[in-house]
Amino acid sequence: MTDTRSNGPGNTGTEAGVGELFGEGSQFHAFFNDPRWALAIIRGTVLEAAHPQVGGALIDNSTFVTHPWRRLRNTLVSLQRMFGPDDEVRRREATRLNRLHARLRGTDAHDRPYDAMDPEVRAWVVATLFESSVTMCRLSGQPLEQDAIERLYAEFRAYLAVLDGDARHLPPTVREFWPYYDRVVEERLENTEAMRVILYRLFDHLPAPPLLHGLPTLWAAGRALVGPLIGVITVASLPEPFRRRAGLPELPGAQTLMQSAYLAVGLARFLPDGLLRTDAVVDLLSLSPGSDDPRARTISALRDRMKRAGALVRLITPLPSQEPDPDAGSVARRSAEEFFAAVLDQTGDGYLDWPDLAAMARELAGRLDLDEPEETRLYDAFADWWRELQAALDTDGDGRVSAREYAAAVPSLAGPALIRVAEVLFDVTDADGDQHVDADEYRALFRTGFRRDTAGTDGTYTRGAFVRDFLAFMSGRERSTPYDPPLADA
Repeated sequence: MTDTRSNGPGNTGTEAGVGELFGEGSQFHAFFNDPRWALAIIRGTVLEAAHPQVGGALIDNSTFVTHPWRRLRNTLVSLQRMFGPDDEVRRREATRLNRLHARLRGTDAHDRPYDAMDPEVRAWVVATLFESSVTMCRLSGQPLEQDAIERLYAEFRAYLAVLDGDARHLPPTVREFWPYYDRVVEERLENTEAMRVILYRLFDHLPAPPLLHGLPTLWAAGRALVGPLIGVITVASLPEPFRRRAGLPELPGAQTLMQSAYLAVGLARFLPDGLLRTDAVVDLLSLSPGSDDPRARTISALRDRMKRAGALVRLITPLPSQEPDPDAGSVARRSAEEFFAAVLDQTGDGYLDWPDLAAMARELAGRLDLDEPEETRLYDAFADWWRELQAALDTDGDGRVSAREYAAAVPSLAGPALIRVAEVLFDVTDADGDQHVDADEYRALFRTGFRRDTAGTDGTYTRGAFVRDFLAFMSGRERSTPYDPPLADA
């Protein structure tokens, strides 16, 4: 990486006003809808995961394996808030991120501590986004001009400053950034488990987005082709010294394939403005069948046609059905093992423990955009439920609940603490405190049309109906429920 590095001074990221660095005129905003940025984000995420602290936090706490589409959407929403023009929205989002990160600390498999609030680690995460953005332009044959690089660096330093209160853990200039980046790559990065999961498991086993539920054959066929290619392209784009040290295999022709992919994806930039919008594409992929989004009917019709096409593909090239059709039957029920994997095991490690329930609380709090103290109330309710589950189900005393332990004592799931979770969730959803959930409050949590069959006589969702439905989902394992999108969908 030599052709885009600065030999001159750069903006510190805090000298310019925040209003000048964020918003529609920012360099970041120009990248947000650039299709090349998808490749850059994957590359940046791999470099983040190669840092031992980030890798440890991801393996223990993240839902990126089991719920990657949900994680992607939440990340994009957060970036839009942080780089948007509204200072108050940016302040609230930074406060929310800091609360979230403050809960992510522990020790990894090698008994090394990790802390998501470590300022050096947070600086590295921002550094990977900046460097990968610059690299994507170089690899696609359109290297950034020096002033654009400096502007982009200033924006990312300002982003870090909003989070941490200052940006001193990133070098003040672009010229000083590159030695810092090389030093971290050389001295700190490792072949972590989280990095290997992203490169060799995530894309090979990527679950279908909600849009493509019920089409396992078509999804599996496309994933079998694209998944390995993404891994090869990503490995080839990583810094060569790190690839060597980490022992990452590079197939013959991988560099040519990687550069061709960046060039090909870059051609999409010449499509008419507004045709490709990152948030619109992600929203579309996340669209649930029961959504009241105007596109829902069109998507439902498209899904029916795709199912018929999938049946034809199965006749030609049979593939095993890997995913059940959530639309098959209005009251379909999951087996205990399926419910454990789809809902309870949020992190995908095969066990139920506190990070899984914390992930549920995090998703629900994010959907409702909760501030303190409501967010803490929700986390505390889930923490009490975890203690109840651990006492009832952890028969071998290892501090976690296996699928077998859960299946052997399913009735123990619906105890007083779970009822308390349902009541707290109702309270924080009922934003106006009138003891009813109206259509807008319902949509904020579920992002689907208001369920008239659960409406009270006044056309609202009562506390009793809300709590009853939540308990039915968490203990009765009913598949046809609005809780599937926030807690079970990928």
